[in-house]
Amino acid sequence: MDYAASLMMTLPELILSLGALSLLMVAAFGGDAQARLIGWGAVAVLAAAGLSLCGPASQGGTAFHGLYRADAFAAFAKVLIFGAAAVSILMGPRFFSQNNGTMRAEYPVLILLSCVGMGMMVSAVDLLTLYVGLELQNLAGYVLASFMRRDNRSAEAGLKYFVLGALASGILLYGISLLYGFTGTTLFDGVAASIGADLSTGKLFGIVFVLAGMAMKISAVPFHMWTPDVYEGAPTPITGFFASAPKVAAMALIVRIAVEAMGPATDAWRQIVIFCALASIVLGAVAAMGQKNMKRLLAYSSINNVGFALLGLAAGTAAGVASVMTYMAIYVAMTLGSFLCVLQMRDGEGRQVESIASMAGMSRTRPALAAAFAIFMFSLAGIPPLFGFWAKFVVFDAVVGAGLWPLAAIGIAASVLSAYYYLSIVKTMYFDEPAEGYLPSNSRIETGLIALTAVLVSPLGYFLIPALGIASANAARALF
Repeated sequence: MDYAASLMMTLPELILSLGALSLLMVAAFGGDAQARLIGWGAVAVLAAAGLSLCGPASQGGTAFHGLYRADAFAAFAKVLIFGAAAVSILMGPRFFSQNNGTMRAEYPVLILLSCVGMGMMVSAVDLLTLYVGLELQNLAGYVLASFMRRDNRSAEAGLKYFVLGALASGILLYGISLLYGFTGTTLFDGVAASIGADLSTGKLFGIVFVLAGMAMKISAVPFHMWTPDVYEGAPTPITGFFASAPKVAAMALIVRIAVEAMGPATDAWRQIVIFCALASIVLGAVAAMGQKNMKRLLAYSSINNVGFALLGLAAGTAAGVASVMTYMAIYVAMTLGSFLCVLQMRDGEGRQVESIASMAGMSRTRPALAAAFAIFMFSLAGIPPLFGFWAKFVVFDAVVGAGLWPLAAIGIAASVLSAYYYLSIVKTMYFDEPAEGYLPSNSRIETGLIALTAVLVSPLGYFLIPALGIASANAARALF
């Protein structure tokens, strides 16, 4: 085996690992005073890791005796992961300086280490590689959720994330052990061959437990219970990170497992995916209606959007997989934009405000912020001509193309429920009597990122359809 070639295929993870260790040394000697420098260094490391995908890391094939695969599917997911992570790092300095006195130097380093795990996750073609990557991402996530140690909500979020994350890992590991016991291998190709020859009860139970463990990672119903509490309690930049990069990694991983490892049992796992999809769409919409906290509402919005993405996976076709990746790309832009707007919600003393009631009349006190919020809310609701409509359209088109038109009809009807609470936010901003105005933002970085994401999800985003369609189709073909 050519280890040099294998190392070239894993170049993004190597760059992230070496970059994280180097920046950790800077943090050890420079302390929190170097936090902003470390943050920009972490963004540069993520950019370098993204550029490294132009070589063998995106089309090199299988590395390390079949444990890792560098293909277009993994490269597509990694671009989204690295981009979301970079934005999350840039969101941090002003928030932590106003809420914690200063940003801890470990924040960007933990995000880089989390990205190493996510990179392994989306390239894993072996059940043990999958588990190692997942746990590496989780370990950094547990620390990030409780990053503000003196904040009771943050500590509680970290504890809940740890306990339920450990439960999900245990369920997943039990499913992996069942599949290994009944198939005799942990390689995806070997598992698929064994399932194709004979789908025994033991293998079926293994599939159920693996999908249950992964459903908890993407916060799909009925394994969603941790999401609202963790999203509300964690610091806002970290919540934005949880809602974007790890969500993409977990969704990409469940797609790769379903197609490559469990492809011969599509009829079996499709029933599970359809239930999780429809339940997530309905519960995410209904539960969000009574929320008073914006971050909790966005948590249920995340659950709702995961349901729509899972509809594309339920199709079980290359078009369905391509629709999932397209949906996740647009979802990342909408979600990060929404959390960037939440960062701007500060009262006259500079304290973070999260209540929806405080947004009343924002169109008259902060018209630009209200306009950006409205764009993201309309886009998340899938209302044309905003780009969020295209995300839902490609998913429903793939579902109809697979002959599952009743599923598409139910999904379209259920999407009307979610439109209610998105539109209620717009109504609060534009038609209610103004509440106390928010403190004006003095961050050019946050303002620029809000403008960029708003443009991406606006009708101008339709110009990206040809490039996005080609990239997602190539990613899907890599699995089939």
